[in-house]
Amino acid sequence: MRAILLPGLAMLAMPPLHAADAAGWQRRDAEVRSAEDARLLYRESHFIRAGARSERWVAYRCPDGAAFARKHVQGGSAAPAFALEDGRGYAEGLHAGSGTRTAYAGADGDRSERSVRVPADGVADAGFDAAVRANWDALMRGQALRLHFLVPSRQRFYPLRVQRAGSLDWRGIPAERLRMRLDSWFGFVVPEVRLVYARDDRRLLEFAGTGNIRDARGGNPQVRIAFEPRARAVDDAQVAALRGDPLRGRCAI
Repeated sequence: MRAILLPGLAMLAMPPLHAADAAGWQRRDAEVRSAEDARLLYRESHFIRAGARSERWVAYRCPDGAAFARKHVQGGSAAPAFALEDGRGYAEGLHAGSGTRTAYAGADGDRSERSVRVPADGVADAGFDAAVRANWDALMRGQALRLHFLVPSRQRFYPLRVQRAGSLDWRGIPAERLRMRLDSWFGFVVPEVRLVYARDDRRLLEFAGTGNIRDARGGNPQVRIAFEPRARAVDDAQVAALRGDPLRGRCAI
C-alpha cells in the first residue's frame, strides 16, 4: 500500500502571477532533502509562464549541479498534459486530449500505458495546486476538499481528501498548513502528505511526503521540500538552456 500515493505535489506548484507578468517566465528553486536524515538529495528549478500560453518546465539537478531529470507541463487545465523524463531510465506522464486520455509510466524497455477517463473532480500534476487555490476560502473555513488525483505509475485516479491543519509562521511568512491523505478505507496505511502555503498569495512553501522522483532502488522516498520564498523573473534563454541540458546526472537518491 505504501507506494500507492506518489504525488510529488511540491514539484508542481508555483506562485500566482500578476497580469503584467503573464507573458513572461518566472522561476522558483527548491531543495529536496531526505525526511529521514535531512540529507540533500537534489534541487529543483521551476519555470512557469502564465496566461494564454500557460506552460511549465521543471529541472531536477544533483547536489553537484548536474541535471538528471526534466518535466514539461502544457496548459492550465485541471488535468494538463505533462511528461517527466528521468535520464536514469524512467518516464511518466499524461498525453494531451479531451475525454479519454492516455497515462504512461515505466523504465527503459518496460513502459506501460492505459487509457484513463478524467473524473469530474479529477486533477493531474499542476492541476492539484490550482484546485487548492480555487477552494482556498472553503479550506480556511474547515471544509474538506475531495479530489481524484492521477498517479501515472498506476495509471489511475485515486481519491484524496485535503484539509486545513492550522496556521503557522514559516520563516517569517504567515502561512497555513494543509494535510492530504487517501480518502479510502486503506488510506490509514499510506503516509500523510503535509503542505505549507503562504497566506497572502497561496504559494506553496513546503512539501513533506512521498516524492515523485525515484531512488536507486526504484522506490519513492519520503522527502521534505522547501521552496525559495519568492519567485524571480527570467528570460527565454534560461528556459531554452534548461530544455537543452543533457540529463547526465547520476546522484544517489
